[in-house]
Amino acid sequence: MKRLFAPLTLSLLLAACGGSAPVRDATVSPEKQPISKSPTPTKKPTAVLKRGGGFYKDDGPADDIPDGLDDIPDAEPKWEPLHKPATKPYVVLGKEYVPNNAVKPYKVRGIASWYGKKFHGQKTSIGEPYDMFAMTAAHPTLALPSYVRVTSLQSGKSVIVRITDRGPFHADRVIDLSYTAAYKLGLINGGSGQVEVEAIIPGEPASTTYAQVTPPPRPGGNTETDDIEQLARRMAAEEKPAVVVTASTNADSSPVRGIFLQLGAFASADNAENLKNHLLRELDWLTETMRVNPGGGIHRLHLGPYASRGEADRVAERIRAALGYRPTIVSR
Repeated sequence: MKRLFAPLTLSLLLAACGGSAPVRDATVSPEKQPISKSPTPTKKPTAVLKRGGGFYKDDGPADDIPDGLDDIPDAEPKWEPLHKPATKPYVVLGKEYVPNNAVKPYKVRGIASWYGKKFHGQKTSIGEPYDMFAMTAAHPTLALPSYVRVTSLQSGKSVIVRITDRGPFHADRVIDLSYTAAYKLGLINGGSGQVEVEAIIPGEPASTTYAQVTPPPRPGGNTETDDIEQLARRMAAEEKPAVVVTASTNADSSPVRGIFLQLGAFASADNAENLKNHLLRELDWLTETMRVNPGGGIHRLHLGPYASRGEADRVAERIRAALGYRPTIVSR
């Protein structure tokens, strides 16, 4: 009898463990209830910790990720007044950008990236706080706000996002997605991926195929070109040192002089601060101070000062290797 007891007990234990507890099938979505078309959920779902993936440096999806991201609806295209400060030409790392001053046809393929917790809650280029769980994105030149359809060329999945911010400022990237938009396209773990970006003009069919359109010259000259030329002339002009604005104080009565790297130039102080926040994430290895230096109607983002031009050259080259564009060296 003792010989039979152990095998019998083992059989009973195996039988008890043979059944598996029911698990959620990730490929089957639960029955959806009617939801209002809003870019953000009206009620925050239960937070579930998810880690891992190809996060950019120390950026990522925060410590807690709301469950139910698949149920967040796409942005709903509609006509909105454009944010006027975001229509002004600007320069980042020596590259000139002339934003659209109207919603226009646009279609391009390239690399999409995403940004997360390091920007969550910070002001975007249109003045709204960035919500990494909303269906939004950043673009260097598209009208703000406007709407685009982003399609992953690998998975074929598409999302519609609202453009609310400027960036990315990498030479090989075309759009910066919110965490949720990247998640729905399957780009989270890789950090980036090939996509197609197509502008949506509210009220018009979305099936039109077109290349990026350059607006025809206006009678009497191209106002956008004139604006950027005026900006470039102002940047090249010799000006008196102006008050320096730092991240920790509103103003410094003692302007800092020396050799600097000029990272950007904007007509809008808010857009200069916005670029500063972006570059502090992208270039988190920098040890020098970034300052917004206003003067002559232009807000320049400077990095430094450096003890010599050779030292500034070395940092400028490292920035070029990281982002694809090289900042300008200036003295003041």
